[in-house]
Amino acid sequence: MDGRALATRIRAGIAADVAELGQLALATVLVGDDPASHIYIRLKHEAATAAGIEPIDRRLPADVTEAELLELVASLNGDDDIDGVLVQLPLPAHIDEARVIRTVDPVKDVDGYHPWNAGHLYLGRQTHVPATPLGVMALLTEYRIPVAGARAVVIGRSQIVGKPMAMLLMHANATVTICHSRTEELQRHTLDADIVVAAVGHAALLAPDMVKQGATVVDVGMNRTDAGIVGDVDPGVAEVAGHITPVPGGVGPMTIALLLANTVRAARYRRGLLAFPQPEGYVSRA
Repeated sequence: MDGRALATRIRAGIAADVAELGQLALATVLVGDDPASHIYIRLKHEAATAAGIEPIDRRLPADVTEAELLELVASLNGDDDIDGVLVQLPLPAHIDEARVIRTVDPVKDVDGYHPWNAGHLYLGRQTHVPATPLGVMALLTEYRIPVAGARAVVIGRSQIVGKPMAMLLMHANATVTICHSRTEELQRHTLDADIVVAAVGHAALLAPDMVKQGATVVDVGMNRTDAGIVGDVDPGVAEVAGHITPVPGGVGPMTIALLLANTVRAARYRRGLLAFPQPEGYVSRA
């Protein structure tokens, strides 16, 4: 399943949406000097610029205080020229990630991590949804993979990929099993699956003898090894699977494309073109 080709088409549509909506801006916050985070931010900025979205780059030293970071996020929430706010994770150990995520205005939360947006996904009333699971669903749709009635296994239970992935598959009427580091006899679950999504950050975890003939396998893993970037799926699985995503070139490009789509969605919320569900008494900081 070619994520690059589909992402290119999605980004072309986003560029057309941006031209129609007018000026859009996506603010990113990067704390510290993690090399991988720097690469991810650069790729996001390049993609945003190509789509006509202005990237607003905010960088803080690794020893920044939590109060200073929260103050910056609050200022971005209140900036009416900014449509989306993204705080790159992970954050340094002395900062409470959950508190920072809660501080981002839900309307501008293009990562879809805020509890308000996560709660709506749980209820099946999607607002902002994390980009990687959205990208996986787009790939399944593009390649006409039957999801309704399918048995799906998600390996990984992170807030960013595993849990929202399971929710999206369940809302699409798949029968979903979530597996993780404490799961016993993982093979017993994966061999029964029509769809397997591997998202644990463990190189070659899913072996060929763990996959049913003809199953669809989505590899979300990005693991740096001496041989380069590899996924969570052993390359030999390609001989067994009916459909499989490559690493790189599969889910990665889709994640960035759907992040931009979330930014357009945030702009539509802020312009009143889409209704953002708000609790009684809630006042957006946007």
